[in-house]
Amino acid sequence: MTSTHTAVERAREHAPRMPFAERVPEFYRAMVRLETAAAKDVDPVLYHLIKIRASQINHCAFCVDMHSKDALAEGESVERIVQLSAWEESRHFYTERELAALALTEAVTVLTDGFVPDEVYALAAAHFEETELARVIAAIVTINAWNRIGVTTRMTPGHYEPGAP
Repeated sequence: MTSTHTAVERAREHAPRMPFAERVPEFYRAMVRLETAAAKDVDPVLYHLIKIRASQINHCAFCVDMHSKDALAEGESVERIVQLSAWEESRHFYTERELAALALTEAVTVLTDGFVPDEVYALAAAHFEETELARVIAAIVTINAWNRIGVTTRMTPGHYEPGAP
């Protein structure tokens, strides 16, 4: 028995609105430095989860693509990345620390009612000592800034390759 595969015509890829890094190179370089500072001493596995989840929430397809590929290249499982969009229903894929960081990521990213709920902050504070928690917050803030750039300038997903210059 053979199967016949027909080519499926995909939707046209959108073009970016502008080459952001070229238009404001000093700002872009500052963002890269911010990213480096935010990543310092944060568990890389946790940092990838934070970046992917915030990017999902913000609908930043470029960042979802980039950070999922980076996480996979560094050994993260496809299963954990796929389940990340439904992490609350897939808790058993993650550690308690990761769950606390994901809850904080959602609260900071969405800012429901204009603030981060005390119980979400307290849960994170219970799993991270104060400097670690500050670094997690820095990571969340940084990816949210990148997401706003990516979404506003319509950076195109699908072309990023980990380790490429």
